[in-house]
Amino acid sequence: MLVMFVKATPDNNTYSDRIFSSIGTTVPHTPPLIVRMRTDSVNPGKLGFDGHYCYNAGSCSTSWLETFVIKDFIGMANLNGNVMERIVALCKRRGFVFQSSEIYGGINGFWDYGPLGVELKRNLKDAWWLDMVRNPPLGPDGREFQMVGLDCSIIMHPQVWKCSGHYDLFSDMMVDCQKCKSRFRHDQLYVWEVRSGLEDDPQSKLIGYLATMGNDDDALADVQARARKLSKKISGGRLLDQWQAESIIAYRTRCNNNTDLVRCPSCDEQGSFTTPREFNLMLESHAGPIKDEDNRVFLRPETAQGIFVNFKNVIDTCRVKLPFGIAQMGKSFRNEITPRNFTFRSREFEQMEIEFFCHPSESNRWYEFWRDVRFNWYTSLGLKSAKLRLREHDKDELSHYSCGTSDIEYAFPFLADGDFGELEGVAHRGDFDLRSHMEGKLVNKDGKLVPDLGPDGKPKWKGSGKDLTYFDDERKERFTPHVVEPSAGADRATLAVICEAYTVDESRPSPELMRFHPRLAPIKAAVFPLVAKDGMPEIAEPIYRDIRKRWPAQYDAKQSIGKRYARMDEAGTPFCFTIDGQTKEDGTVTVRDRDTGAQERIDKSRVSEYLAAKLNV
Repeated sequence: MLVMFVKATPDNNTYSDRIFSSIGTTVPHTPPLIVRMRTDSVNPGKLGFDGHYCYNAGSCSTSWLETFVIKDFIGMANLNGNVMERIVALCKRRGFVFQSSEIYGGINGFWDYGPLGVELKRNLKDAWWLDMVRNPPLGPDGREFQMVGLDCSIIMHPQVWKCSGHYDLFSDMMVDCQKCKSRFRHDQLYVWEVRSGLEDDPQSKLIGYLATMGNDDDALADVQARARKLSKKISGGRLLDQWQAESIIAYRTRCNNNTDLVRCPSCDEQGSFTTPREFNLMLESHAGPIKDEDNRVFLRPETAQGIFVNFKNVIDTCRVKLPFGIAQMGKSFRNEITPRNFTFRSREFEQMEIEFFCHPSESNRWYEFWRDVRFNWYTSLGLKSAKLRLREHDKDELSHYSCGTSDIEYAFPFLADGDFGELEGVAHRGDFDLRSHMEGKLVNKDGKLVPDLGPDGKPKWKGSGKDLTYFDDERKERFTPHVVEPSAGADRATLAVICEAYTVDESRPSPELMRFHPRLAPIKAAVFPLVAKDGMPEIAEPIYRDIRKRWPAQYDAKQSIGKRYARMDEAGTPFCFTIDGQTKEDGTVTVRDRDTGAQERIDKSRVSEYLAAKLNV
């Protein structure tokens, strides 16, 4: 079911008539209303009413209406579903991403990468490692600096997490529904105020508050459907002549002191929410044969701490000199209360993190350097700047230790228009981490980081006591280095690349294709004999084997050439080479470009040379 908002009033009847005549129906001229539309499974272009509509006091601008109805709504109808649903369907159909343990019903917050997905994600990680570690950019002064790598264990000494602050502070506020036992993050609940009558009606009365997870279009459609049922319920089964759902408001700001009127998103029970309370996000386990407190360990919630506790090891063994960076890629785990939005918020995910150590006097310059470098890296891989933004945190958003933080954010299609989701954070962490592992857990007191003391006046969580300072031979100075941390999510970056690459071109026989940057494409080339006879496979197979020595490639001799092209378009393969009758005559093959569909002929001996030039390798 799709929902379309139309503001039909006497002064814009002509406008509403024009819109609805373009999709083959009419609209009654009434006050503001919601019209529920459906798509015909046989003829997606033929739309009609489902026979239900109700008054609504929500307003929408003419420009927004034009954009949504003419461009987005009709486009969605023709392809039968919203953009994110189509992307998820393609990921499953073509082997990019599968639900973990799907044959047993799946497990929420965990995902498996299929044959194409694992290649795509690996290409992204390889690009990051090459560009940031093996061949890092020149520094802000135009000079080279050193980067080294680590691969630390997932399970570390529990004291690591106590000194870092994760044991005490790594938590989200949550609420539970006492009836259906559903659990929700406090900061992700939004509430609609539903009233009888229109906004300016003096007889308007409060019906109730409807909670939703998030504030996107799906939440909007959900609350409208629930509001219809609620309006019938309070009027003895008859839909109220007039009702309205007010603009959505964050649960924590609107209903903290009025939760008895809020209805649960899952079961619609009123007043069933518990008082918000803390929920630690670290996943626990036990190391050793006995499951007791002494053997309790945690799956790391981030890769960064492994770098900090190995700082002295790297200094002593690698002859690195400040400024320098330590990089790590690896799995992390967070016990998210409500994992959602495909792979965006998962309980198991992979990080790509750098901890860059520098002199305190130079840290702000390095922070700005890494912020810009990381943003430009995403644009170099095809993420459009219109969907990508760099947002500096306000002071009230900063962690207690942070000197500055910027988020690189992407406009994922599951978010509401104008909203962005975090892709990577670049943080100026000061000397917080190294000092924490020397002195113990630190807290901000009167603007200064000091050890968190217990009732006995001693550190609540004792540090290692090891010296993690650095002596600079040139400056003849010993100091605790400051840290700049670019922290990227490999899974979120892969999801952003998938969303950016997804394209609909209805002029093609198969309208969906993935326009991956050639550097990231999971399959670089495909080789097709036009028919599986007449000596064409014998020519095609050596070409395929030669390509496969250097790049991921695929050979396909089945079905029509059009269907083979369509399969490769959905896999994001940038180039297809076809061996046909002319190949036997003059030794040339057809090269088809994925993005344009244009074809040219080259000599079969130049296939690898052609690919190397196009892939810039």
